[in-house]
Amino acid sequence: MLKSILLSSVALAAASVPALAQAERIIVSATRTPTAADAVASSVSVVTAADIEARQQLSLPDVLRDVPGLNIVRAGGQGSQTSVFTRGANSNHTKVLVDGIDVADSSTPNGAFDLGKYNAADIAQLEVLRGPSSGLYGSDAIGGVIAIITRSGEGPGTLAARAEGGSFGTFNQEIGLGGEKDGLHYRFTAAHQHSGNTPVTPKSILLPGERAIGDFYDSSSLSTRLGYDVSETFGITFVGRSQYSLNKYTGDGFDLKTFLGFPAFTQNRSSSSQNHGRLSAHLVLGGFDQTLGAAYSSTVTAVADPNLGNARNVGDRVKLDWQGSRDMGYGQTLVLGAETARDAIHRPLSAGVTTNAGFAELQSAIGALNSAVSVRYDDNSRFGNKLTWRIAPSIRIDATATRVKASYGTGFKAPSLQNLFGPFGHNVNLKPETSTGYDIGLDQALGADFTAGITWFHNDISNLIDFGPPPLFNPVNIGKARTQGVESYVEWKASQMFKFRADYTYTEARDARFGTELLRRPRNKVSATADVQFTPALSFAATLLYVTGGSDLDRIAFSPVKSGNYMTLDIAARYALSDTISLFGRIDNLSDTNYQSPSGFLQPGRGVYAGIKATL
Repeated sequence: MLKSILLSSVALAAASVPALAQAERIIVSATRTPTAADAVASSVSVVTAADIEARQQLSLPDVLRDVPGLNIVRAGGQGSQTSVFTRGANSNHTKVLVDGIDVADSSTPNGAFDLGKYNAADIAQLEVLRGPSSGLYGSDAIGGVIAIITRSGEGPGTLAARAEGGSFGTFNQEIGLGGEKDGLHYRFTAAHQHSGNTPVTPKSILLPGERAIGDFYDSSSLSTRLGYDVSETFGITFVGRSQYSLNKYTGDGFDLKTFLGFPAFTQNRSSSSQNHGRLSAHLVLGGFDQTLGAAYSSTVTAVADPNLGNARNVGDRVKLDWQGSRDMGYGQTLVLGAETARDAIHRPLSAGVTTNAGFAELQSAIGALNSAVSVRYDDNSRFGNKLTWRIAPSIRIDATATRVKASYGTGFKAPSLQNLFGPFGHNVNLKPETSTGYDIGLDQALGADFTAGITWFHNDISNLIDFGPPPLFNPVNIGKARTQGVESYVEWKASQMFKFRADYTYTEARDARFGTELLRRPRNKVSATADVQFTPALSFAATLLYVTGGSDLDRIAFSPVKSGNYMTLDIAARYALSDTISLFGRIDNLSDTNYQSPSGFLQPGRGVYAGIKATL
């Protein structure tokens, strides 16, 4: 009983795989409590472990690249620096949570989490909440929230292992052990990912006589989820994850005579160690459902650059949080929460900031009308306080099988520690970046198996942090941006053997001062997925992605350029030899499309991979 109750934890850390697997009907991120998908007014996309396995996706960027409203930019192959732009907002305007742990890297200049190194092996469910969401989640949620829930143990003990190899010197392995016994739920996942030679440097930008060197990536991760049900109403959960990654990549040089850049002749070496964990206790007492948690996360990055020397960044975060919810009757649920967090950077400088926050949310379900109203107060030791809010109503029209939904809210992004204190330019008087945004849309069912929907979104962003005038180039609040567009989809579940979904996103993102397009926000994005179960033993999946070019920055001349359109097709198949052994294979970028994203960085061409999986 307690396993299903634990899903309501603020940290999402107590989610159970069975509850998450029910036809993608439960969403947590939109309200911080488990809510039926047809009662959620916010724009949320859900990706399950079954989706990831069917498409044989290895990393977080692979999983997110097809999600509507997102543009994923990866400067190279697997493991390379990766950014996400949600509904046209900046790359550090999306909060990333892993089992409720804020994994943003406080030691980097923009304070953002590098998605590129996250291995997808332990993901049970991923939710992408789009639109300003600081009313529930505080800083960083101008564009939205990416919430990852990791796998938990269920049923008798099970051991599963897989290995694959293929193009670009790829050799990957995973092993997972999980189950439950006498109130103890356990899951351990270990994964190793390796690619030895991924071409990423276009020949057109090499200097005469220069040779392109492919990227190297090697990563090992270990994650665990342990839970113990002390009683029907009290339980304890621990989640933890540790990952070490090594990248070798071609950096950039700069010619002081021509003021042009060029790919370096020797490779940089970058190592990254990411660790985070959370211990939580969950208690249901007198109808009051509450969770108390303590979390810690840290990132250590070391870069050896033959041209610029060595650098080392170290940052961490300590956080205490509490959330409680109570059914007030008459379709009303009250959610309350409080948290305190200390973000610190230890290298290349020493600085920190403390944030105390409290929030409240009222969820209502009255007949065909559902709504969620939230307000949050953040008190930051550096810039003061910030009040944010969000309202999201929806109404169901049974006569036409229509659902109309909307949301309106505010968001903010606190200045990063490096923006405030340096070492390469700083401004202690920076204000938070802020936003106000809304969306409105509808979902329409056409029969039991076919659904379509469309949503219009708009977001105004102020106080954007940018470099100030020379010679100091200290960061200042001078930017304004406006983003707007449309997200639409069709979904057809023809039978248990065939499922199809297509998404189209139109995004217009401009600098509100000058009217220029913001970089790396393509206007049009189309993604389509098809899943076919030919026989009980044989399954097939295909993913098509089409993206039109947008504004970018030339890697050599540092001038604005227009990136090209591209289309890729990925296919994957799996065949079960028995109940315990299966073979699988996939082809990424089947058409061997040659494209750059971002400009100056080739994305991998056709890749062929095959492997085997055993479950005991």
